[in-house]
Amino acid sequence: MKARYLALLVAPLFSTAVLAAGYTGPGAEPITTVAAANEAADDTPVVLQGFVVKKLNNDDKYEFKDSSGTVTVEIDDEDMPAVAFNDKTKVKLTGEVEKGLLKREIDVDQVEILN
Repeated sequence: MKARYLALLVAPLFSTAVLAAGYTGPGAEPITTVAAANEAADDTPVVLQGFVVKKLNNDDKYEFKDSSGTVTVEIDDEDMPAVAFNDKTKVKLTGEVEKGLLKREIDVDQVEILN
């Protein structure tokens, strides 16, 4: 009898694990270039590889460059890596597109040093 109740309690855990895999069709992959990010819709996920080339006037705004172009990125202090980096350090930025009325930028959630 106890085994039957245990099976009833555990079964939903397995069914939600299968559903948690998520959508993998068109539009599910993150944007990987600055050029594509500059054309993407608001809140589109991005994973960019390139270089943070300079700090802009705002405290948490930087210019990011890859082989396809440049874009402004917003990196909060808590999202910076523990290791210092400069404009020659290749990084991977994970975040999402923030589309405003006049400009687009990337709201960065994670900075990873690649070299």
